[in-house]
Formats: sequence, structure tokens, C-alpha cells
Amino acid sequence: MSEQDFTHSTLREHIVEHVFLGDLLRVLWNRGDRNIEVLRPEFDTCGYDIVLRSGRIERYVQLKTLAGKNREFAIGQALADKPNGCAVCISVRSEDLQLGPFYWFGGAPGETLPNFSEYPNARRATHNAEGDRPLRKNYREIPLSRFDKVQTMEELISKLFGPVDPLMTSIARA
Repeated sequence: MSEQDFTHSTLREHIVEHVFLGDLLRVLWNRGDRNIEVLRPEFDTCGYDIVLRSGRIERYVQLKTLAGKNREFAIGQALADKPNGCAVCISVRSEDLQLGPFYWFGGAPGETLPNFSEYPNARRATHNAEGDRPLRKNYREIPLSRFDKVQTMEELISKLFGPVDPLMTSIARA
């Protein structure tokens, strides 16, 4: 990660999220899905960043960014309590913010997150006044090796919402 990425990390994070959502919505549109919703929580206390709905399937999604040397990701227990919870780690090419591949941690539509209680508690990202990084008791550090690598947005959408319905695709192209 470059100095610019670090200095403007919040802006970079928002750009990545917008590009991710734009790509996802474009692919859903092209496959004929017109029943799409993107919802955001008011507060970041429930373990997810966005809710995505396509048809009858609703996904609570925690977004993570793969940049630099990070290979473990803090996932909140609250996400496991949500129906259809999942985490998506997005690889970002630093020089031009190109996205992909993606990494998936979740179950099939209708399933809960895989059990991750055996992983150690995450630590706070920043130090407190005493110079410590306290444990976050409701978060676990999940190694990237537990995520499934997904090469394309189309594959990721299949993980989120199931396989493409050929009938919907042919209707979209008509």
C-alpha cells in the first residue's frame, strides 16, 4: 500500500465500495435482474456494511479490502447471527484501484456463516492510551486461507445469490 493509499484510506475505502457495488449492479442488470436492492446500516454495530437483495435472497455483507500484507480479517460475531451473513474480501490493485480477485467467506444462499468460533479474538487496529491493542471479544481473526478465492464478479454473484437463471438472462437480452 502506498503512502497516498494510507493517507487517504477512508476516501480509498469509499471508492472501492462504490466501484464494487457498481460492478455488481452492472453484472446483475446484464443477467436480467431488475429486482435489486442495496441497503446500508446507519451504524456499524451489526457486523455488516451493506445488505444486498436480489429477488428473494437477502445477504448481509461485511466488506474487507485485501491490500498490503494483511492476511487475517476481523469478522464480528454479530454477522454470524444474521441470516445469510457473509464476508467479501476485495483485492485492490493499488496503482489504479482495479478490483479482483475476490475472496468469499459464507455459505450458500439460505445458509449461515461457517463456524469461526475456534479462531482467536481480534485486536483493535489502533493502540489505546497505554499503548496496547486490546482484544475485541466479539470479533475473530479469520485467515484468508479460510476464504474461497473467486476470480470474477459473475462467480461472486453466484456465491451471493445462486446460479444464473437462464430464463432471466434470455429475457434481459430480448
